[in-house]
Amino acid sequence: MQRRTHILIAAGAALGLTATLAGCGVGIGTGSGEVTLRLVAADYGATSENSSERYWADVVDKFEAANPDIKVEVTVMSWSKVDAEVAKMVKADEAPDMAQIGAYSEYAAQDKLYAADELLSVPTQGDFLASLTSAGEVNRIQYGMPFASSTRLMFYNKTLFADAGITKPPRTWDELAADAELLKDNGVTYPFALPLGKEEAQAETLMWLLAGGDGYTDQVGTYNIDSDANKRTFGWLKSHLVDKGLVGPVAPGKLDRQKAFDAFTAGNVGMLNGHPTLIAQAKKKDVDFGMVPLPGRNGAAKSTMGVADWMMAFKQNGHRDEIGAFLDFVYSKENVLAFSDRYNILPVTNSAVDEMLADKRYSELSKFLEELPTSQLYPVGNTSWAEVSRTIKDEIGKAVAPGSSPEGILTDIQNKAKAAEAAE
Repeated sequence: MQRRTHILIAAGAALGLTATLAGCGVGIGTGSGEVTLRLVAADYGATSENSSERYWADVVDKFEAANPDIKVEVTVMSWSKVDAEVAKMVKADEAPDMAQIGAYSEYAAQDKLYAADELLSVPTQGDFLASLTSAGEVNRIQYGMPFASSTRLMFYNKTLFADAGITKPPRTWDELAADAELLKDNGVTYPFALPLGKEEAQAETLMWLLAGGDGYTDQVGTYNIDSDANKRTFGWLKSHLVDKGLVGPVAPGKLDRQKAFDAFTAGNVGMLNGHPTLIAQAKKKDVDFGMVPLPGRNGAAKSTMGVADWMMAFKQNGHRDEIGAFLDFVYSKENVLAFSDRYNILPVTNSAVDEMLADKRYSELSKFLEELPTSQLYPVGNTSWAEVSRTIKDEIGKAVAPGSSPEGILTDIQNKAKAAEAAE
């Protein structure tokens, strides 16, 4: 049987993908028992040459060679749209078989997902890092399968620091602001890049909230976005960085993460928060950089942000056995390592972590791995988190806009989060 690998580019996906999926039914194929699975996946590549399309094409080619009656079609979308597009598909009763996106719990709460133990072999499920397995649970049942993980560090340009007379990275917020002033005075375009655009505003926000001593939720998991500590954090960002022109020419609410990364690799950013994929991007452009934890208000922050992106499988089209076979293949050590190596992302399985820690080629990633045990993840177990995350992406940039009230914006987001929480 001839193999057919389909990797669809998501440019204009909002116009075309729903129509593509609308006619999908159970058991689509040639009439000889062939099944076609459809996966919507986020793009981790910084350029078209490194798009996740290429990774999935390799995986699908190998899987279909070993499983000729199962075909897999993958649609890759940018992070700025993938969560919203999957939500539209699900709402229209046109769910894909699988989605690799940022949140799973609202779909689990709606009984739309297979549990992990309905899909995966025992060795595959048992290989996930324990902290990520727990984060993938709703009511102690795992529905979210971690696909990628990372922690965050502050990157700084050593050359720009030296040119501005800065001899070491900042340890406190006051030192960070003072260094940003020196960088600005020396002509640096973005002394501290603050991407609060829709691509990943929820991540940048949490990094700063943690550095300020709080986060999105209290100890029992209830949203406290407008806590006093969080208000002080965004008040400081606005008054000490944004209002003083230390974040660059693009308003934080209009600056997406990748645009900030591009500016860093072009040598135009003094400091910014970054994940492991920035390592390879910066090296490719010969940027001399260092990495340290984001400073806290008066010293080191108590914890950094950890992130897990999620794979989930929808029940709508059936195909449980075929989905399970494909995901067991996806989570093999070989494929997890290939993805982590390609994008400098932390692996989600014990076997892959052990392999990377033993390999000197990945020594720089060890700095991120060291932060993982004490990192704080998004409150993904809250079924309202996907909606709350979308609200943060849409509105948090306003908190540091000219003439705005950070306290008022945070309170507005909190009120919407409470409403979403009450609707669970």
